[in-house]
Formats: sequence, structure tokens, C-alpha cells
Amino acid sequence: MIVHVLRYRHEGHIRWGVCRGLEVTPIPGEFASTGDLIRGVSLVDLDALRGAPVAFADVALLSPVTRDQQFVCQGANYRQHMIESGVDPDAKSFNMIFTKAASCIVPADADVVMPKRVRFLDYEVELGLVLRRPMTGPCDVTDANLHEYVAGAVIVNDYSARDVQIPEMQFYKGKSFRTFGPVGPRLALVDRESIGELGRLELRLTVNGELRQSDSTANLVHRPAPTLSELSRVQDFDAGDLLATGTPAGCALSIPSPTKQRLAALIPEAKKWELFLAAQAKRTQYLKPGDVVEASVRSADGKVDLGVQRNRIVAES
Repeated sequence: MIVHVLRYRHEGHIRWGVCRGLEVTPIPGEFASTGDLIRGVSLVDLDALRGAPVAFADVALLSPVTRDQQFVCQGANYRQHMIESGVDPDAKSFNMIFTKAASCIVPADADVVMPKRVRFLDYEVELGLVLRRPMTGPCDVTDANLHEYVAGAVIVNDYSARDVQIPEMQFYKGKSFRTFGPVGPRLALVDRESIGELGRLELRLTVNGELRQSDSTANLVHRPAPTLSELSRVQDFDAGDLLATGTPAGCALSIPSPTKQRLAALIPEAKKWELFLAAQAKRTQYLKPGDVVEASVRSADGKVDLGVQRNRIVAES
């Protein structure tokens, strides 16, 4: 069973609802956080929910992951993206983990504000996993019990200021500017029988209608079950927390190959980064004010459809 839900504002009230086509059926009750919703509802009840629907066009979208939840990310988790990121996939065997500030989370249709200090703004469509239960110690997560730990999935776009992230070696700063984390629009809640669908979803991202990224979650290198097992030995999680699983190839960022990086290590640090920034300045793929980015994640048969994110890039005022 798969149930698609939305978090939205309607007539001055913030509500959750079941999304069916172009209508939303309000879910009874108050759920302040994503964790509250997951703890407070069942898929069976949501699937059976009926009532006076609200037209999708009449609601204002909100992120289905609230800002009081953790935002943890995997990096370089598709083979071709590793290569374009300057990583040798045959040498890199570790799971790259970082975090984004929850304050960067915005609705799926929000404008993305490009800070004045940022020259090289990049996009990264990702499958986000929303956790079902607390993890306060080591857990052995497998494909067989993954449904006990993962409640559902959302679209995440991990916008990144590459001129902060790379030269300053600051993933957190470069990826956490406000508005750099659109989430949603839909949260697809899954159960034991349907969670396997998350392993064969199609990710797609366009900029001004031009296809930039396209891949399948079948090609993830470090898969959800072993990743959650690994992370449970590092930190605590709660229901509703978000794990972004990495982006496919096709980003604007271009990093020299491992061989060129070794050669670059022989030149002065300042010169190395001067050359890096000069190379990035030639990349026309970086985002600029006025660009429109659209991202979607869905299964080929339509059983899982996380909707479409549409973000306009605007300059910081």
C-alpha cells in the first residue's frame, strides 16, 4: 500500500491531507511535525479516509518535512556523479555523510534565493527518505526490515554554493543557505509490501526545460539499509527525520580528475583555487537569477509519484 500525503495551508490553517489526483482529503487531527504525523496515523486508515476534498489549486504547499527534523545527506552516491565530482569510484569505498541546516527547508514551489556572495549555484535532485521510528543505538537494518525504519519518500533538491563548499571545504555552509533545501511536494508513505518500489524510482531534473539529470534509484551505490545501519552507530534519529540519498550525474560542478588533483597538490594553495574558480566560471550550467528548475521522482508505472518541484532562482535583495 502506498499513500501520498501533503502538508499545506488552507484558509489560514496548516493541515495534512491525502492527495488523490487534483484533490486533497484533509486528515483529521493536529500534527505539528512530520514525526507527529507518522506516529499518529496508519496507512490503512489513510487509505480508507474519505471526506470533503479540497482542490489542489486552492492550497498553499508546505514542506512535508518540518524544520524540527534532522536533515542528513549522502554525497557522491551514484557512480557517474562520483566521477564528475573528481572521485575514483573504484577507490572510494566509504559512505560520504554530511548535514544541511533544517532552516534551509522550504516548500517544493518556493523561490531559491541566490546569496550575493555566491557565484556558482548548483542543483541536485535526490530521493529523500523519511524515517519511521527513533534510532537511539546500533540497529541492524536490512532490506527485509527496512519498512520498520523508513516511513516514506520525498523529493529533495540539495542546492549548493560550490564556491563555498569546495574551496572552503564547507559542505554545511555551502549547502545550508536559507531556501537551499526544497522538500516535497508529496510524501509517499509505504509499508512492507510497497517499500521495494523506492529502489526503482526515476529521478529527473531540468533547467529552463533542458534535461540536466536523469537516473534511477536502482543505481545507488550505498543503499538505504546499510546506510541506516552505519548511521545508527554514529548518531540518534527520530521519526520524521530526513535522509537525502545523493544525486545523479549532470550537476554544473566540474572537478579535475584524481590525476589532475594530484598534480594540483604540487602548486601553491592560492594558485590551485584560483585555477579552480577560473574553470568553474566557464561552466554555463551554473544557475543564475531567472532560471527555473524542475525536479521529479516517480516510478515508471506511476505507483509512486512524488510530484514536481518547481523553483525559480532569484537574486538576494
